[in-house]
Amino acid sequence: MAVEEKKGILLETGTNEFEIVEFNIGDVNYGINVAKVREVITRTPVTEMPQAHPYIDGLFTLRGKAIPLVNLPRCLNLQTTEEPKNIIVTEINNYDIGFLVDSVSRIYRISWKNMEPAPEVGDQSRVVGIIKMEEKIILLLDFETIIAEINPEINQKLTTFEEASVDVKARRSNVHVVCAEDSPLLRELLVSTLHESGYRFVRDFNNGQDAWNFLSNIDKNIPVEDQVRVIISDIEMPQMDGHRLLKLVREDQRYAETPFILFSSLISEEMRRKGEQLGANGQISKPEINQLIGLLDELIFKGKK
Repeated sequence: MAVEEKKGILLETGTNEFEIVEFNIGDVNYGINVAKVREVITRTPVTEMPQAHPYIDGLFTLRGKAIPLVNLPRCLNLQTTEEPKNIIVTEINNYDIGFLVDSVSRIYRISWKNMEPAPEVGDQSRVVGIIKMEEKIILLLDFETIIAEINPEINQKLTTFEEASVDVKARRSNVHVVCAEDSPLLRELLVSTLHESGYRFVRDFNNGQDAWNFLSNIDKNIPVEDQVRVIISDIEMPQMDGHRLLKLVREDQRYAETPFILFSSLISEEMRRKGEQLGANGQISKPEINQLIGLLDELIFKGKK
């Protein structure tokens, strides 16, 4: 399945829509954002790796590059009804990785409004949302968390930052940060790292809609920067994505001078252009938290001694 030509379609179209590649494991329907997919290929032989993570079947070669292959049925502890026959090749957090699945169905274009947060029915850390269609339900997986489990370097980069002086931490301590991130694991790591770096006041939300509800209802009797000094947002989120949130923020005069940073695994060249057109002050690829904190300081304290 060719997906390269699909990327970029959303760049010039209406907001708060995205496209998913639907795939199946057993009788369960799953989805992954097209923006994360390089291509879909037929299952290919792999070379086993000694002492690899249990989810990893081995390495396969694609255009001269060795890529790890995640056995997604094993990762999700699911029984398959057939021999898995497709590999979804992705690029997430600047990391190339393949996911073995039973089969790939088709591409759907939907609104983020039609994606609901996953219900709390046990350990749902690998499902970030559900899409209810007329004849079925599609589960959207938290691929960032799966990759972070396999590659500890991701978590390390999300928690590693340059130690700041007492004076710098004191300046950061009065800054009010609004953060929107749908992955529970990454949101917890992001918020805790911001706290440790000196940003004490962080309001976090698991989707853009909840973040916008807060932003649109702040106390009008209190200066905006005493409630919201900077906004950090993922792009891919249920209910409302980061680009739609950014558009609404830029249309609100109260936030004309409020820095807005996109912190996402989807910062490709095309996505970067869209973010710039919508008015983002900066765009950082996950999991580079040290770059994010550096950009926060630059935007917030620019020109201040």
